[in-house]
Amino acid sequence: MIQISTLHNLTLPRGSTLRLATALGALLFIAACASAPVAPTQALQNAEQAITTAEQARVADYASLELSQARDKLAAAKVAVQKEEMIIAKRLADESLVEAQLATAKAGELKAKKVNEDMKEGTKVLKQEMDRNTGAPR
Repeated sequence: MIQISTLHNLTLPRGSTLRLATALGALLFIAACASAPVAPTQALQNAEQAITTAEQARVADYASLELSQARDKLAAAKVAVQKEEMIIAKRLADESLVEAQLATAKAGELKAKKVNEDMKEGTKVLKQEMDRNTGAPR
């Protein structure tokens, strides 16, 4: 068994301390490089697909602001990737996806309201025609 007093008196040969410090520094540098964040390619692809789907569905006719915000956030995410700010890029890509989905949902709601209004107007016209043909008061 080694006594603590023996370890306290242990000295390294001259120059070994510098080599040890250099080796530890190199090891830390390699570890830092190995853990560099990866680009959020899946999040970017998901956002691009959502925007493309919204454009094909002509969502801009009903929710142009939301679709524009989705495009802007996707562009900002791509810039963040170029700056190697991967966490920010991922957040922006996720926000872009949500904006595109919001635009699609809002457009769907507005389209449904328009169909509903058209149906109500059609029903009103039909009732008027029926009343006119039967001579009933309106």
